[in-house]
Amino acid sequence: MRILVAIILAFVSTAALADSTGDRKLVDRPPSATDVISGLYNFSRFQQGLLESTDLKGNAEVKNLAALRAEEAAKRDKALRQIQEAIGTEPHAGKTTSVGASLVEPEVSDGPTFVRSFYASQIPEYDAAIDLLERYLKAPDNTALAAFAREQLPMLRAQVKDAERTMADK
Repeated sequence: MRILVAIILAFVSTAALADSTGDRKLVDRPPSATDVISGLYNFSRFQQGLLESTDLKGNAEVKNLAALRAEEAAKRDKALRQIQEAIGTEPHAGKTTSVGASLVEPEVSDGPTFVRSFYASQIPEYDAAIDLLERYLKAPDNTALAAFAREQLPMLRAQVKDAERTMADK
């Protein structure tokens, strides 16, 4: 009987430990420079993926905006690369959102539906990038990355507001 109770207690404590150290996001801990660099690279991949998705369907406005965002992402990545090399860190592979999965399939969408989906898919990605930078700036661990984050935040906020406004108009 004691052995059975000991096994059950061991199982429960192991399960509780696994729950407390598993996939749970550490909200209390500010992101490190590596976390921020990785998150911004993921955001850039998302923006570059938008360009690929507009090749299949989308009007000139959407294609031009996607090209502009992809160009901005490339510039951001170049600046991040310099900071990354100065820090001497490698970004960790994170989960990336598939643009194709977040947009309405081009074969089944009409023009306006695809355009609304195009703008709607950007908003959560922008929100995540903005949140990441804001949390980082509460306790930055690298002055160059902190300056970069302060420079990027107003631009990202303006872009997400534009996406929200445009989506509302469509």
